[in-house]
Amino acid sequence: MDITRINGAIFDLDGTLLDSAYVWKEVDRRFLGKRGLELPDDYCKSICTMNLEQAAVYTKERFSLSDSIDEIIGEWKDSAFHEYRDNVPAFDGAREFLSLLKARGVKTALATASDKVFYEPALKRTGLYELIDFFSQTSEVKRGKGFPDIYLHAAAALGLDSSECAVFEDIPEGITGARAGGFLCVGALCGALTDEREELISLADLCFESYRELTCKFADGNYV
Repeated sequence: MDITRINGAIFDLDGTLLDSAYVWKEVDRRFLGKRGLELPDDYCKSICTMNLEQAAVYTKERFSLSDSIDEIIGEWKDSAFHEYRDNVPAFDGAREFLSLLKARGVKTALATASDKVFYEPALKRTGLYELIDFFSQTSEVKRGKGFPDIYLHAAAALGLDSSECAVFEDIPEGITGARAGGFLCVGALCGALTDEREELISLADLCFESYRELTCKFADGNYV
Protein backbone atom coordinates (compact mmCIF):
# COMPACT_ATOMS: atom_id res chain seq x y z
CA MET A 1 0.00 0.00 0.00
CA ASP A 2 1.15 3.52 -0.83
CA ILE A 3 1.45 5.47 2.44
CA THR A 4 -0.03 8.55 0.78
CA ARG A 5 -3.30 6.63 0.38
CA ILE A 6 -3.80 5.56 4.00
CA ASN A 7 -7.01 6.38 5.86
CA GLY A 8 -5.55 5.89 9.32
CA ALA A 9 -2.22 6.45 11.07
CA ILE A 10 -1.41 4.80 14.41
CA PHE A 11 1.56 6.16 16.34
CA ASP A 12 3.69 4.81 19.13
CA LEU A 13 4.61 7.47 21.70
CA ASP A 14 8.11 7.14 23.20
CA GLY A 15 10.79 7.25 20.53
CA THR A 16 8.25 7.84 17.77
CA LEU A 17 6.34 11.03 18.59
CA LEU A 18 8.26 12.08 21.70
CA ASP A 19 12.03 12.13 22.10
CA SER A 20 11.78 10.62 25.57
CA ALA A 21 14.16 7.66 25.72
CA TYR A 22 16.50 9.59 28.02
CA VAL A 23 13.77 9.88 30.67
CA TRP A 24 13.23 6.20 31.27
CA LYS A 25 16.90 5.30 31.16
CA GLU A 26 17.52 7.81 33.94
CA VAL A 27 14.44 6.66 35.88
CA ASP A 28 15.64 3.06 35.68
CA ARG A 29 19.20 3.95 36.65
CA ARG A 30 18.03 6.01 39.63
CA PHE A 31 15.50 3.38 40.76
CA LEU A 32 17.99 0.50 40.72
CA GLY A 33 20.82 2.65 42.08
CA LYS A 34 18.78 3.43 45.21
CA ARG A 35 18.74 -0.31 45.80
CA GLY A 36 22.45 -0.78 45.22
CA LEU A 37 21.95 -2.28 41.77
CA GLU A 38 23.51 -1.47 38.40
CA LEU A 39 21.34 -0.95 35.33
CA PRO A 40 21.87 -4.12 33.20
CA ASP A 41 22.56 -3.59 29.50
CA ASP A 42 19.50 -5.63 28.50
CA TYR A 43 17.04 -4.20 31.02
CA CYS A 44 15.57 -1.33 28.98
CA LYS A 45 15.05 -3.54 25.94
CA SER A 46 13.47 -6.25 28.10
CA ILE A 47 10.73 -3.92 29.36
CA CYS A 48 10.25 -1.65 26.33
CA THR A 49 7.06 -3.40 25.16
CA MET A 50 5.53 -3.68 28.65
CA ASN A 51 3.06 -1.39 30.37
CA LEU A 52 3.93 -0.09 33.85
CA GLU A 53 2.33 -2.95 35.74
CA GLN A 54 3.98 -5.62 33.59
CA ALA A 55 7.34 -3.86 33.89
CA ALA A 56 6.95 -3.60 37.67
CA VAL A 57 6.19 -7.32 37.98
CA TYR A 58 9.19 -8.15 35.80
CA THR A 59 11.46 -5.81 37.77
CA LYS A 60 10.32 -7.11 41.15
CA GLU A 61 10.90 -10.72 40.08
CA ARG A 62 14.17 -10.13 38.25
CA PHE A 63 15.82 -8.29 41.13
CA SER A 64 13.97 -10.04 44.00
CA LEU A 65 12.74 -6.71 45.36
CA SER A 66 10.76 -6.37 48.57
CA ASP A 67 8.84 -3.38 47.17
CA SER A 68 5.20 -3.97 46.23
CA ILE A 69 4.08 -3.55 42.62
CA ASP A 70 2.19 -0.39 43.59
CA GLU A 71 5.27 1.05 45.32
CA ILE A 72 7.44 0.41 42.26
CA ILE A 73 4.91 2.01 39.90
CA GLY A 74 4.42 4.96 42.24
CA GLU A 75 8.15 5.65 42.43
CA TRP A 76 8.47 5.46 38.64
CA LYS A 77 5.55 7.84 38.14
CA ASP A 78 6.89 10.34 40.63
CA SER A 79 10.31 10.22 38.98
CA ALA A 80 9.12 10.66 35.39
CA PHE A 81 6.01 12.82 35.68
CA HIS A 82 7.60 16.26 35.88
CA GLU A 83 9.93 15.57 32.95
CA TYR A 84 7.02 14.60 30.71
CA ARG A 85 4.90 17.52 31.86
CA ASP A 86 7.60 20.17 31.52
CA ASN A 87 10.45 19.09 29.25
CA VAL A 88 10.11 16.04 26.97
CA PRO A 89 10.13 17.36 23.37
CA ALA A 90 8.25 16.11 20.35
CA PHE A 91 10.45 15.10 17.44
CA ASP A 92 11.12 17.92 15.03
CA GLY A 93 8.34 18.18 12.45
CA ALA A 94 5.96 15.73 14.17
CA ARG A 95 3.28 18.36 14.71
CA GLU A 96 3.46 19.49 11.09
CA PHE A 97 3.12 15.92 9.84
CA LEU A 98 0.10 15.19 12.02
CA SER A 99 -1.43 18.49 10.91
CA LEU A 100 -0.98 17.42 7.29
CA LEU A 101 -2.67 14.09 8.00
CA LYS A 102 -5.59 15.86 9.65
CA ALA A 103 -5.91 18.23 6.69
CA ARG A 104 -6.02 15.19 4.39
CA GLY A 105 -8.79 13.58 6.45
CA VAL A 106 -6.55 10.79 7.76
CA LYS A 107 -7.67 9.55 11.18
CA THR A 108 -5.00 9.24 13.84
CA ALA A 109 -4.51 7.19 17.00
CA LEU A 110 -1.96 6.72 19.74
CA ALA A 111 -0.95 3.16 20.64
CA THR A 112 1.42 3.16 23.58
CA ALA A 113 2.65 1.12 26.51
CA SER A 114 2.94 4.40 28.42
CA ASP A 115 0.41 5.75 30.90
CA LYS A 116 -2.02 8.63 30.42
CA VAL A 117 -0.41 10.48 33.32
CA PHE A 118 2.71 10.88 31.15
CA TYR A 119 1.46 11.21 27.60
CA GLU A 120 -1.47 13.56 28.13
CA PRO A 121 0.46 16.56 29.55
CA ALA A 122 3.37 16.03 27.15
CA LEU A 123 1.14 15.84 24.08
CA LYS A 124 -0.86 18.88 25.17
CA ARG A 125 2.29 20.93 25.78
CA THR A 126 3.76 20.00 22.37
CA GLY A 127 0.53 20.65 20.48
CA LEU A 128 0.05 17.04 19.39
CA TYR A 129 -2.89 16.13 21.60
CA GLU A 130 -5.52 17.95 19.54
CA LEU A 131 -4.27 16.22 16.38
CA ILE A 132 -4.90 12.68 17.66
CA ASP A 133 -8.39 11.19 17.38
CA PHE A 134 -8.07 8.19 19.69
CA PHE A 135 -5.75 7.23 22.57
CA SER A 136 -5.03 3.64 23.52
CA GLN A 137 -2.71 1.87 25.96
CA THR A 138 -1.45 -1.71 25.96
CA SER A 139 -3.04 -2.12 29.40
CA GLU A 140 -6.40 -2.11 27.57
CA VAL A 141 -5.64 -5.24 25.52
CA LYS A 142 -4.62 -8.80 26.28
CA ARG A 143 -1.09 -8.77 24.87
CA GLY A 144 1.63 -6.15 24.58
CA LYS A 145 3.62 -4.90 21.63
CA GLY A 146 5.11 -7.70 19.62
CA PHE A 147 1.49 -8.71 18.99
CA PRO A 148 -1.13 -6.90 16.88
CA ASP A 149 -3.70 -6.41 19.69
CA ILE A 150 -3.09 -2.72 20.48
CA TYR A 151 -2.97 -1.72 16.81
CA LEU A 152 -6.14 -3.64 15.95
CA HIS A 153 -7.83 -2.04 18.96
CA ALA A 154 -6.85 1.43 17.75
CA ALA A 155 -7.87 0.77 14.15
CA ALA A 156 -11.27 -0.55 15.25
CA ALA A 157 -11.81 2.58 17.35
CA LEU A 158 -11.13 4.67 14.24
CA GLY A 159 -13.65 2.58 12.31
CA LEU A 160 -10.96 1.27 9.96
CA ASP A 161 -9.53 -2.04 8.83
CA SER A 162 -5.84 -2.72 9.33
CA SER A 163 -5.35 -2.72 5.56
CA GLU A 164 -6.27 0.98 5.55
CA CYS A 165 -3.80 2.00 8.26
CA ALA A 166 -0.10 2.61 8.79
CA VAL A 167 1.60 1.98 12.13
CA PHE A 168 4.57 4.17 13.10
CA GLU A 169 7.01 2.51 15.52
CA ASP A 170 10.62 2.87 16.63
CA ILE A 171 11.21 -0.69 17.90
CA PRO A 172 11.38 -3.97 15.97
CA GLU A 173 8.85 -5.61 18.31
CA GLY A 174 6.29 -2.96 17.43
CA ILE A 175 6.84 -3.44 13.71
CA THR A 176 6.57 -7.22 14.13
CA GLY A 177 3.27 -6.88 15.97
CA ALA A 178 1.85 -4.44 13.44
CA ARG A 179 2.89 -6.63 10.52
CA ALA A 180 1.09 -9.59 12.11
CA GLY A 181 -2.06 -7.48 12.11
CA GLY A 182 -1.84 -6.63 8.42
CA PHE A 183 -0.78 -2.98 8.79
CA LEU A 184 1.59 -0.94 6.66
CA CYS A 185 4.66 -0.68 8.89
CA VAL A 186 6.66 2.55 9.12
CA GLY A 187 9.95 2.63 11.03
CA ALA A 188 10.74 5.83 12.94
CA LEU A 189 14.53 5.92 12.75
CA CYS A 190 14.55 9.29 14.54
CA GLY A 191 14.06 7.46 17.84
CA ALA A 192 15.48 4.01 17.15
CA LEU A 193 18.33 2.69 19.25
CA THR A 194 21.60 2.45 17.32
CA ASP A 195 21.79 -1.33 17.65
CA GLU A 196 18.20 -1.76 16.43
CA ARG A 197 18.27 0.44 13.34
CA GLU A 198 19.26 -2.25 10.85
CA GLU A 199 16.66 -4.68 12.19
CA LEU A 200 14.00 -1.97 12.05
CA ILE A 201 14.93 -1.16 8.45
CA SER A 202 14.75 -4.83 7.48
CA LEU A 203 11.32 -5.33 9.08
CA ALA A 204 9.50 -2.13 8.11
CA ASP A 205 7.83 -1.43 4.79
CA LEU A 206 9.48 1.98 4.82
CA CYS A 207 11.46 4.13 7.25
CA PHE A 208 12.09 7.81 7.83
CA GLU A 209 14.82 9.76 9.60
CA SER A 210 12.85 12.97 10.06
CA TYR A 211 9.20 13.99 10.08
CA ARG A 212 10.07 16.90 7.83
CA GLU A 213 11.33 14.45 5.22
CA LEU A 214 8.15 12.43 5.64
CA THR A 215 5.93 15.50 5.36
CA CYS A 216 7.58 16.65 2.13
CA LYS A 217 7.32 13.28 0.45
CA PHE A 218 3.79 12.68 1.70
CA ALA A 219 2.68 16.09 0.48
CA ASP A 220 4.20 15.35 -2.94
CA GLY A 221 2.24 12.09 -3.09
CA ASN A 222 5.27 10.03 -4.06
CA TYR A 223 6.24 8.19 -0.87
CA VAL A 224 5.86 4.48 -1.57
